Amino acid sequence: MPLPFDAFYLPTDDPDTFESTQATSSPWDPSMQHGGPPAALLARAIEAARSDETLAIARFTADMLGSIPQGTMRIETRVVRPGRRIEMIEASLWAGDRLAVKASAWLIHATTDSTGEYWRPSAVPDLPATAVTEFFDGVSPDWGYGRAIEWRFVTGGYEPGPASVWARLRVPLVAGEPTSPVQRLLTVADSTNGLSGPLPMKSWLFIPPTVTVTIERPPAGDWLFLDARSTVGPDGIGLAQGEMGDEHGTVAVVAQPLLVAPR
Repeated sequence: MPLPFDAFYLPTDDPDTFESTQATSSPWDPSMQHGGPPAALLARAIEAARSDETLAIARFTADMLGSIPQGTMRIETRVVRPGRRIEMIEASLWAGDRLAVKASAWLIHATTDSTGEYWRPSAVPDLPATAVTEFFDGVSPDWGYGRAIEWRFVTGGYEPGPASVWARLRVPLVAGEPTSPVQRLLTVADSTNGLSGPLPMKSWLFIPPTVTVTIERPPAGDWLFLDARSTVGPDGIGLAQGEMGDEHGTVAVVAQPLLVAPR
């Protein structure tokens, strides 16, 4: 079945302003956005603002300052710490007149194959042949973000507990342009907590106010592997953790603190 959208975001006449599509939609409220696409849109702005293309995003943090509504998104960037070898850039996403997401990234100069003799690819599970066509209990099969990504589970699924899954974006981040490897990575990374909630999502909330992704190298190829797990402490605070990879092994680690509470 064809998708009812062509991208997560549509460009406008202003290069820093975008219109969201239903591909960004939250599983619980289609008028709001999932955290992954806005994080990736901020990473796109950071990549555009860097002083040199050899500077690679090595640590990215997005702080969600509340629910992110559908509609017009405006991006602002600021170079906090310029440098030839290490640089820090901040980016902000505004929904109307409200600051909705604040991101920061450390970028590190990458020298092609300078440490290649010391790199050891790690093993990852094979890509399953079957894609998932169902989502969380109580979530519409028309869920935009869920449909905008192809999911193939290795272990677990849309039930409580750890999960490992291969994922591939079915549409670009921004219509009419290629999606960079790090943008693809960050579109999926914020799913770590949702895929690995240890309690039934129909009766429990898992709210991550932030996501931090530390990246060793950009992923190769379209498919991303995510091995996700979450734990819950005794006082309503949890921790979601994930390892992300490609066909050659691990590329990044993800961490999210969680508010855990009954619905």
